[in-house]
Amino acid sequence: MTPAMRAAQRFRHSRVLYGYAKGKTQWDPAYAAVADLLRASDRPLLDIGCGVGLLAAFLRESGCRQPIIGIEPDAGKSQIAVERVAGVYPLLEFHVGDARALPEFTGDIVMLDVLHYMDPDVQRSVLEQLASRICPGGRALIRTAFRDGSWRYYATMLEEAFVRVSGWIRGGRCHFPTREEVLAPFSGHQWKTTVTPMWGRTPFNSHLVEVQRLPA
Repeated sequence: MTPAMRAAQRFRHSRVLYGYAKGKTQWDPAYAAVADLLRASDRPLLDIGCGVGLLAAFLRESGCRQPIIGIEPDAGKSQIAVERVAGVYPLLEFHVGDARALPEFTGDIVMLDVLHYMDPDVQRSVLEQLASRICPGGRALIRTAFRDGSWRYYATMLEEAFVRVSGWIRGGRCHFPTREEVLAPFSGHQWKTTVTPMWGRTPFNSHLVEVQRLPA
């Protein structure tokens, strides 16, 4: 059984969640990319917007062993993560929390498909908080769609409208940042940044931003 399928098994209690987990882990290229980048790390990992804990389960099944702390504003999703994931794997914690007020932390950070749910001024604040929490030698992995006027950008806007109508994500209007806005807090000499297309077989404008704080 693949890591994707083993992770999805955690959610077999719900046909809807199980189908979501199988599709997400098998077809979303960001999951495998994050696992490849973090597998050799022993630094603590902060998973911002962890949802039901699916990424944490996938990372464990892919050989990642670092402590993981997940924060999620939806209390229902956070409770599922506690019940279905934290009790199965070691060194996992899940808490109700908001990216706008991150906990004290130093290590690696992952934030997938969260940034565009914030207003632009909040995005700047959150990215600055991220920068202050990445340890020397550590990295942040941020997946977002860029506001670049491409056809993929407009396809992403349509997809987000559907997600909100479905009720899976609650909230108002999306604010997709530009590439320059995401990279702005990481422009100093101590940073190395890489941007990789991460849309896989989808039409969406997803990119994975890898930010590394160079060792002192």
